[in-house]
Amino acid sequence: MKWTEKLLKRIGDIIHIILNWMVKLAVLVSKRSLKILQFPFIISGKITNFFKDFSRVLGETFTALFICAVGDLIAGILLSGMTNTLEILPGLLVLIPGAIGMRGNIFGALGSRLGSNLHIGTLTPELKKSPVLNQNIISAMILTVIMSIFLAFTAKGFCVLLGFKSISIMDFTVISVLGGIFSGAILLPATILISIKSYENGWDPDNVTTPLIAASGDLFTIPSILLAVQILLWVRNGYLETILFIIFIIIGIMGFIYGIQRGSQLKKIIMHSTPTLFLSSLFGTTAGTILNSSFSTILNNPSILALVPLFSGQSGDLVSILGARLSSGLHIGSIESSLRPTESALRNFAIIVILAIIIYPLIGIFAYFGSSVIGVKSVGLANMVLISTSAGLMLTPLLLLIAFYLNAISYRRGLDPDNIVIPLSTSMTDPVANTFLVLMVMFTLGLTL
Repeated sequence: MKWTEKLLKRIGDIIHIILNWMVKLAVLVSKRSLKILQFPFIISGKITNFFKDFSRVLGETFTALFICAVGDLIAGILLSGMTNTLEILPGLLVLIPGAIGMRGNIFGALGSRLGSNLHIGTLTPELKKSPVLNQNIISAMILTVIMSIFLAFTAKGFCVLLGFKSISIMDFTVISVLGGIFSGAILLPATILISIKSYENGWDPDNVTTPLIAASGDLFTIPSILLAVQILLWVRNGYLETILFIIFIIIGIMGFIYGIQRGSQLKKIIMHSTPTLFLSSLFGTTAGTILNSSFSTILNNPSILALVPLFSGQSGDLVSILGARLSSGLHIGSIESSLRPTESALRNFAIIVILAIIIYPLIGIFAYFGSSVIGVKSVGLANMVLISTSAGLMLTPLLLLIAFYLNAISYRRGLDPDNIVIPLSTSMTDPVANTFLVLMVMFTLGLTL
């Protein structure tokens, strides 16, 4: 009888243990299942909160980008109609992307600096004279002349190095500097007005100013270059061209000396910006050589020229928006200067990705209809959209990495990201953007370089 009781007790203990394990297992499965069931709601909540928090940002940036796309489209239409000029002045295409990018770099950085000063309170949103405003204006004027000269020499150097037929160094310099002066005369007051009035009206300058200035640079640079070309054709191969060349060189040297000797803020801007813009010129000229190497393809399909300012301009706008937002976040302490993207940085990444998915197909449509309006031979709507969308989505991850690491590294080195990130990021974007664009043109149209 005793052994029977022991057996029953042992069986009961085993059943108890099994039941306990089953209960624990049931509780564990229930908890995991609950988490799994909650996961879609958590994700949905995060997405809802993201769009709730950033709906204004997305609205402002998309509106600015759409306006910029219109400006870039006009620039593209003008460029697509320049095929005769490009044939008359060989090598000019090498200069144009760098010239377009340089205006956006100089005045985009100016707008970013003004935006940061507005954020931290060292600049008030009234159009009154102040040391901060004055020195920023002077720096933009000096950098425009210096960088235009350097860009001309860089373009000529690339043409010689790569064996491209090209115009003389004096021709390059006269076109580059005159184009810089004409466009700068419009962009300088426009940058100040856009920066201050956008802030005054409650818009974030980081979302509005930089892309609008960059698009203005695209829009006004092409007509300025065309005007400079006309002046060059009047004075070419004469004493007046030589005199202009010498005057521009003297102004550039004297401007640089003045900039590094007058005012701590002015000196800081010139010293930080000059090497950065030199690199930007090299990147911009590289973009021009990529296009020039495919010149025969472009002549056969001139509608591609309508896409070039749109694609490179919008790519530059996206990276500059991200760069300006990260820069302001670093200045005010909402973003850490970490080499690993924090949650705040990732949320800014998401904004750019969403905008890229919308913008790149749109600019393909814009380029197609823009070139069709002026009767330029087109590669077709489907091909234009495929080229811009594919090249754009391949480019987007690089835009995120470029803007983030330039901001983080420059800030950790004690440099002002406003002077470095936008010029370098947009200029680094140009050759990569044009490379992807040319590759997708070749792939889509079945051509070879």
